[in-house]
Amino acid sequence: MLRIIYKDRIIEWTPKLPTAYLPRLARTAARFTVVGLLGMLIQTWFFELSLRMFDNPGKGAALYFVAFTLGYLFEMIPNYFISNWYTFGTRPKWSNAGGFVLARLINYPLQLALLPIFIELLPRWPNEYISYLVIVLGGIVNYLICLFFFKNKKK
Repeated sequence: MLRIIYKDRIIEWTPKLPTAYLPRLARTAARFTVVGLLGMLIQTWFFELSLRMFDNPGKGAALYFVAFTLGYLFEMIPNYFISNWYTFGTRPKWSNAGGFVLARLINYPLQLALLPIFIELLPRWPNEYISYLVIVLGGIVNYLICLFFFKNKKK
């Protein structure tokens, strides 16, 4: 809180993040996008790290699935806690944890199904760009599911 004294009056002002001025649904969507971008960076970093660690030309598509799965798992934990606190303004509890895991269980096979499709459809695209595209599409589905489980009592 910032207190300013102006002409014998005290003016108090609490700075807010820019998303605080948006309507609730737009605010959560914008914040979910920010958290999603952070998650995408974590997931892509582990995806690339795994590809480099397990680089074996004979593995083919199986290597991409293993690398993608490792990235997905390592990204999931911080994403849950940041989504609670920042995106939805809630606290971690079993009910929203279950909803988050359910959303991820739907999202994960969706992303795994889309990954080889886009690798085949876009052979000239670098793998990390294809993983970005798949993560973004999965993120939209994830957000729509999470809306039902992360309820903030404050309106």
